[in-house]
Amino acid sequence: MATGLIGRKKGMTSIFDENGKNIPCTVIELGPCVVTQIKTEETDGYTAVQVGYDEKKEKNTPAAMQGHFKKAKTTPKRKLVEFDMFSGEVKMGDTISAADVFAEGEFVDVVGTSKGKGFQGVVKRHNFAGVGQATHGQHNRLRAPGSIGAASYPARVFKGMRMAGQMGNVRVKTQNLQIVKVLADKNLVLIKGAVPGFNGNFVIVEK
Repeated sequence: MATGLIGRKKGMTSIFDENGKNIPCTVIELGPCVVTQIKTEETDGYTAVQVGYDEKKEKNTPAAMQGHFKKAKTTPKRKLVEFDMFSGEVKMGDTISAADVFAEGEFVDVVGTSKGKGFQGVVKRHNFAGVGQATHGQHNRLRAPGSIGAASYPARVFKGMRMAGQMGNVRVKTQNLQIVKVLADKNLVLIKGAVPGFNGNFVIVEK
């Protein structure tokens, strides 16, 4: 993970480019993030910059984490993420905003948790076609998975078999999305296309 920031997905909108084309965009409130720790080869075995985002009540923060944030001279944060590097020198306690890291026209990757869909069948989960017709003795089998192919040999179900089960609610990275607008005064970025997760969800934008 290279340079990036933590933010929240706010929703979707659309803007018009110079040719009058309507571009669907996702609005992300990106930062401001605070540098809470700088990891080095000598002390941690690797180099990274830890940043925190979103205020958290001190009474809901464990004592060890309170000390961690006080060392950085900042208030407790709800979300912590490590990044490999930042352009320019950063120090503990520095505040980094969206305009400090990202510019219009850049391509970024967005990491989030996809919307949970609960327990779903094979048609919704794996795009099975279903039977497609109800004749020739088909009864309540239109969306069923059908045979899974096992018999006395191998007498088991192979791992990875596409079957019904939990869908969504997993970590997803969407790559190569373009930043079409940066609103520095409001710490907002408009990213072309959709990003994973529901409105209000934490997302990580990296480049």
